[in-house]
Amino acid sequence: MAAEIVNPRSDSTIDSATDRGIERTSAADTGADEPFDPAFALHRGGKMAVQATVPIRDKDDLSLAYTPGVAKVCSAIADNPELVHDYTWKSQVVAVVTDGTAVLGLGDIGPEASLPVMEGKAILFKQFGGVDAVPIALATTDADEIVDTVVRLAPSFGGVNLEDISAPRCFEIERKLQERLDIPVFHDDQHGTAVVTLAALRNAAKLSGRTLGDLRGVISGAGAAGVAIAKFLLEAGIGDIAVADRKGIVSRDREDLTEVKRELAELTNRAGLSGSLEQALAGADVFIGVSGGTVPEAAVASMAPGAYVFAMANPNPEVHPEVAHKYAAVVATGRSDFPNQINNVLAFPGIFAGALQVRASRITEGMKIAAANALADVVGDELAADYVIPSPFDERVAPAVTAAVAAAARAEGVARR
Repeated sequence: MAAEIVNPRSDSTIDSATDRGIERTSAADTGADEPFDPAFALHRGGKMAVQATVPIRDKDDLSLAYTPGVAKVCSAIADNPELVHDYTWKSQVVAVVTDGTAVLGLGDIGPEASLPVMEGKAILFKQFGGVDAVPIALATTDADEIVDTVVRLAPSFGGVNLEDISAPRCFEIERKLQERLDIPVFHDDQHGTAVVTLAALRNAAKLSGRTLGDLRGVISGAGAAGVAIAKFLLEAGIGDIAVADRKGIVSRDREDLTEVKRELAELTNRAGLSGSLEQALAGADVFIGVSGGTVPEAAVASMAPGAYVFAMANPNPEVHPEVAHKYAAVVATGRSDFPNQINNVLAFPGIFAGALQVRASRITEGMKIAAANALADVVGDELAADYVIPSPFDERVAPAVTAAVAAAARAEGVARR
């Protein structure tokens, strides 16, 4: 069943953009020759709105929701700041923060142009995790200015989801915010991708009777996602993992590495590989693509028998599924029109929902691993080569991830209720 689109500015629920009563988009709006584009029609006026949860029907309602009734609540919170969680929306809302420098496959398009994506992220939080979210696009790319701004905004929010901020600044921004705030700060481009990748890889290994420790993997791409996936898979126990950037394998013998990549070289590539991505793939069990490049078929053919190919670049996977299936036992992509879609929406709504549910002070590695395990377990007995990860529309996903993350937060001592 197709997901319904709800227009918050009307009382009706509608099934498609063309039914919304929105006038047809003109060529002047789109910059194109076509008179109508459903994407522009759906986005007209934005994709979200703020809605009251209490009625204002008369002067009595008004006096309770606003002055003078609100003063009692404000005074109580001033005396006991913890009451803010009970009497405001703070513990139920996430700030989705970007500077517009690494938006989807579009790159550095600026804060205004990033807003449709941030709105989209916010409605995914609500649709798939029941979490309210507010898009915030900042007119600065300076890491310290972003950190200071978010810290000043933090009293209004229960968590911060960093989104589409380019590497390597994204690592510094997340680290500094985690040090300064006592609410969850989570860069989804890094950790959401890593969680879903681990879940799919666990199930792929299970399907062929192997464990993560049996596997040697190669990642194409040393940006935010590639670095996070590598670290997370090592934390989860993969046998070995090497990461390649445009100049080849990230290894200790290279002298052109950034600080982030130098750290990565110390953690990864236990086999001591050097040279190109293609050379590293010879005999490898796993390929994970988060680069947008193209891997030659001959390199895929050189992988170990029964290999796994996770070519996650959008819209063009590093290895087309038709090619990957010639050599790999399990194939996954980032696209919804192929089986086994590695989609962050499987992770971030439930992770934040679980963290907010227990008022966690941060999101730990244990909470992320719990999320990955719960996500993998949703597949259960239905596990198959074309089904190692559930669909984003599987209604079991968010509750399973939420419960697992909340339990892990309590176990790790970061829960406050």
